[in-house]
Amino acid sequence: MNIKSYPPLFRPHSNLTQNIGPDEPIEHIEDLDPIPVIDLQCLEKLDGACKNWGLFRLVNHGVPSTLLSQIQDQARKLFSLPFEHKQAVISSPLSYVWGTVFLSSSGVAVRSSQDMFNCWAEVINFPVTQLSQFQTQDSLLDSFRHQVEEYGKHLARIARTIFQVMAKNLNLDPRQSESYLAESTAFIRAHRYPQISEGKQAWGAGPHRDGSLFSILSQDQIGGLEVYKDNKWFPVKPVANTLLINLGEMMKAISDDRYVSAKHRVRVYKQEDRISVNYFVFPDFDCVIRSSKYKPFTYNEFRAQGQKDIESLGFIVGLEGFKLSK
Repeated sequence: MNIKSYPPLFRPHSNLTQNIGPDEPIEHIEDLDPIPVIDLQCLEKLDGACKNWGLFRLVNHGVPSTLLSQIQDQARKLFSLPFEHKQAVISSPLSYVWGTVFLSSSGVAVRSSQDMFNCWAEVINFPVTQLSQFQTQDSLLDSFRHQVEEYGKHLARIARTIFQVMAKNLNLDPRQSESYLAESTAFIRAHRYPQISEGKQAWGAGPHRDGSLFSILSQDQIGGLEVYKDNKWFPVKPVANTLLINLGEMMKAISDDRYVSAKHRVRVYKQEDRISVNYFVFPDFDCVIRSSKYKPFTYNEFRAQGQKDIESLGFIVGLEGFKLSK
C-alpha cells in the first residue's frame, strides 16, 4: 500500500474512516445473478431491463478485453502516484478531486463544501471531446489519456446503439432524440475507492441516482456496487469482460417515467483498492426536456439546481424537484 498516494484524509491515521451502522438488509444471492444480461447484438430484452431495473449487464459489446484490462491497470497505476504529484500534473480540462463529488454548473467535477469528505473515493474526470487539448509531460498520464480516447470511441458507439433502440421502443421523435444523446457532453470518470482498515466500512458513494442519460461502467473484481430494487439492496457482482449500463434521471424524464433511474451505492469494506471507470452521457445542455410528469427543463437548469441543492441542503434533490404537482 502506497500511503502517500492517498489524499491525507484517507490515510490510515485519519479519523474519518466511517463505521456504517445498521442499514437496509442486502439480498445476497450466491448462486444466481439477478442483474439482467443484455447482448448488444440482440437487444430484444432491452425494454424490459430498462422498465424493471434501470441497470443491466452488457455482453458481446465489442470492446476488446485487452483494452478493458489496460484501462483498469493504467487507472490503478495513475492513482498510485503520490498525491501531491497527481495534484500537480492533472489540470484543466481534466479535474482531480476526492470526497463527495458532483458536477458544477460549469461542468467541472468538484467537491461538496457541505459534505466534503463524506465519501471514500478519489476521482479523475476526463471530458471526452476535450482530451486532445490536454498537454502533459507525465508519461503515465499521457499514456492513460490516449487509452481513454480510444475507450471513449467504443463507448460512444455503444451509447448510440443502445439509445437508438430505447428511442424506438419509446416512440420518441427522431429529430428530438438527436439532442437527447449529445456526445459532446460525455465524460469518462475514473474512480479509486481506497482500501480501508480491517473491521471498518465506508461509503464510496452513498445512495443516489445519476443525473445523466445513462452511464457505462467497467469495474474491477473487488465488488462493492449495490443496486436498490423492490425495497432491497442487491450486490452487483463483478463479471469479467462485461459492462454495466445504468440509467439516470434524464432517461427517466425522457421516458415519461416508463424507464427506471437506478438507485445505487458503493460500499467500501475490503483491504484492497477498488477501481472503476465510468462513461457518462447527457442531453444537449440547452435541450428542453418535456414530460407529462415534470415541468419543462433543460439539462443546464437541472445541473444548476443540483448545485443550489448542494449549497443549501448538502445533497441533490434531483428529478423530484421538477415534478408537477398533482
